[in-house]
Amino acid sequence: MIFAALSLLCLVAGSHSAPLTCEELVRPLDRLNLHHLKGKWALVAGSLSHPPFLDLKTSTLSYTQINRFGDQCQYLRYNISVEGSTFTFDVQSRFSLSMYFLHTSCPDCVVMRWLVKSSRRISTDLYLLSRRREVEQKELEEFRAQLKCYQLPEPVVMDPTKELCPEQPENQPTAAAPQAEETVAQKA
Repeated sequence: MIFAALSLLCLVAGSHSAPLTCEELVRPLDRLNLHHLKGKWALVAGSLSHPPFLDLKTSTLSYTQINRFGDQCQYLRYNISVEGSTFTFDVQSRFSLSMYFLHTSCPDCVVMRWLVKSSRRISTDLYLLSRRREVEQKELEEFRAQLKCYQLPEPVVMDPTKELCPEQPENQPTAAAPQAEETVAQKA
């Protein structure tokens, strides 16, 4: 009987892995596969530090961010320089915007840390994107733990039932294929 209880205790203890430490959760990825980033990603959740704003070689990418505000869609295209796992956005010298990819155990997710520096403030934002519109509860809990490590507020979780914007606005002609690889992220 004691052997059975001890075996069961070991089995239960081994089946639950220890939560990751903040050191592990905020560690930028050492290696980044740019081909993994190609394609469509949906914003699942995000948190902002400033609530009013609710071994690779250097290369260049383009990124299109598509936002939905009520019934309106906004299309923002950026050129990005990539060095290691740090992405620097060309925002015409208005402010400095860098992005880092953080650890996640979600197989079809990316966690992005945006660091925004301007003459007035420095802010950190974290975003969870996935190929799916909704993630498992344990994946969202891991993201919440990352937010706590950065002392960020609870995330805003996107409504997966809301329709996403079309990839190309209907009233604009399709642009010629870009020379650099393109990633599309949508916020509902």
